[in-house]
Order: sequence, then C-alpha cells, then structure tokens
Amino acid sequence: AACSMGNSTSRLYSVLAKTLSSGAVSQHQDCLEQLNSAQLDPIDPKDLLEECQIVLQKRPPRFQRNFVNLKKNTASNHRPIRVMQWNILAQALGEGKDNFVQCPMEALKWEERKCLILEEILAYKPDILCLQEVDHYFDTFEPLLSRLGYQCTFFPKPWSPCLDVERNNGPDGCAMFFLKERFELINSANIRLTAMKLKTNQVAIAQTLKCHETGRLFCIAVTHLKARTGWERFRSAQGCDLLQNLKNITQGAKIPLIVCGDFNAEPTEEVYREFSNSSLNLNSAYKLLSPDGQSEPPYTTWKIRPSGECRHTLDYIWYSQHALNVNSALGLLTEEQIGPNRLPSFNYPSDHLSLVCDFSFNQDPDRLL
Repeated sequence: AACSMGNSTSRLYSVLAKTLSSGAVSQHQDCLEQLNSAQLDPIDPKDLLEECQIVLQKRPPRFQRNFVNLKKNTASNHRPIRVMQWNILAQALGEGKDNFVQCPMEALKWEERKCLILEEILAYKPDILCLQEVDHYFDTFEPLLSRLGYQCTFFPKPWSPCLDVERNNGPDGCAMFFLKERFELINSANIRLTAMKLKTNQVAIAQTLKCHETGRLFCIAVTHLKARTGWERFRSAQGCDLLQNLKNITQGAKIPLIVCGDFNAEPTEEVYREFSNSSLNLNSAYKLLSPDGQSEPPYTTWKIRPSGECRHTLDYIWYSQHALNVNSALGLLTEEQIGPNRLPSFNYPSDHLSLVCDFSFNQDPDRLL
C-alpha cells in the first residue's frame, strides 16, 4: 500500500511503487526490460532517499561510518572519483539458500531490504558503483539508477544458483554503474572467466572510461570469483584469466586500473598474491587503513550459518598504485555495530560490508612505473 505523502513526492512515489512492490516483478518484467530509461524523468536523489526512509521508518537507523583521510601531500585540482564495491546479497539466496540462522526472515523482506541498499548507495553518492549478487537488476537497480544519472551494465552468471530457488527473480550477476555527467564510455567488455581452459560460471565486466574533468582514461572492472573452501586453485585460475584480460584492455598498465570484487579469497590465498604481484602494479586500497599500510581489514563479511560463525576478508578494491592515489576510504563497521547476530540484519541488508574509496590521478604516473 502506498503511504500518504505530500504533493511534492506523491507523484514520485506512484512511479517508484512499481519498482518497490515485489508483485510488479513478474507482471512487468518484459516491459521493464524493454523500457528505455533515458525517456523517463530524472529522479532527485533526495526524493528517492525520502521514499526509502518512509519505507524503513520502523527499522533502526543506518550505521554511521566515517571516511578515513589517506591523502598524502599531493595537490590535485580535480574532484576525486568515488568508487563503491558491494556484494549486496542476492535476494533469492538470502531467502532461499544461505541459512542465516540468526537473521529473522522479516529482516530479509525485499520491499524493505532494497530500500536499505538504496539508502546506503544514496548516502555515499558513488561516481562508480560495482555490485555483485544482483538479481533485481531489471526491476529495481537499472530503472532507478539510470534515472539518477548512471549508465548501467549487467552481466548475469550463466548458471546462477538463484534459478534453483522457487519464485526467484532470474539469475544473479555483476553490475556496474557510472555517472554519465562525469565519464564517457570508451569500451566495455563482458568477460566469462575461464579456469583450466574451461568456461566457468563466474563473470566480470571491464569498462574503459574517459574522465570529462581531466581527460584521463582509466579502466574499472567488477568481478565475483568462485566461492567455498576447496576451490582455491580454481579461484587462482580465474584470477589469472581476469588479469590477462585486464592486461590486454589496459595495454599492459598504460591505462590506470581499478578492480572491485568479492574474490571469495582471504589474503593468504594464491589469487590474492597473483593480484599483489601482477605486472599491472596493483595495490589493495583497504590495506591503507592499517597502521603499517600492509594489512587487510580483519573482515569484510561476518555471518552465522548452521555450520557456525564465518568472519572473513573477501572483498577488495585494487588500483594502479603508480597512476592513482587513494584520498580516503570508508571505515568498516565495528563488532559492536554489527551486533551479536552478525549480518545481514534489520540494520544492514547484506552479509558483506560495502567498501568505498575516493581516488585521484597521479600528476606524473609514468615516473613510478
């Protein structure tokens, strides 16, 4: 049911209600996929945030997370590029497969959980948004984010586990969104990752963008590697394949690179070492939050399943350290904020924490190569 609202937002709500009601999914899937979002009116992000907050009024307030300033004394006249990385938890998996034993089913309701996700995105206002486990792309994220000024790309997994869940919303996959007012798309590649010469169920999107303000080119990539213990060699092979693709796309690191992803791998794994030691000269941005700048955060996901408590560091934002500076990074939630029942929860919509970094271009990138 639509909430009673003032005239200023009632028209907006009537449009969003189609997106925010789960019943609209099956009825409108065909027309949503064919909809040209460029023809729809832009949305004021403040209005959308207000809509989300009305839906969420019975939930606890969103956690306060602060940015940590990491900028060295490097002068830059240009606005930083804010990049957000987030495994948002596929709705079908959250409700049907993941068995979060301490999370009430009520907390996983899509009508409210999607508003928590949107609220988080709207709070940090990323210039580029990289998501994994997106299974509501056509009925939620593409129609809304395109009207907020983003260009949207989606690449589903070929055999998504979401399809095994009754009343699913289609396959999950990786999605990338960038603000058209800030960047021009030069090239886009959808990559189906291979391992041991076999095509796998994991994918990546890599896009070369031109920054309007600086005229500089850079490549942004998003991926989600194979999950679970026992698949370490498989992830390693997928990582090698992705790195080879990115070497070709960036002409061997001539074009600066940012790689966002849920790697499903702790820093002790081989695939992490491959990225650390790559000829692309990548560094992991969130290491910079540690006192020595060498250690990853203690966790980026924390959940309780029937098998026990799982606290892992699996999510990363890699960047070309010769060409890019990390100006700041969003601090993670504390154990106290997460609470004893861990993630997801009424406070937080996913079992993974979002990562957000502000980047600027080095003035003389070739000097450090």
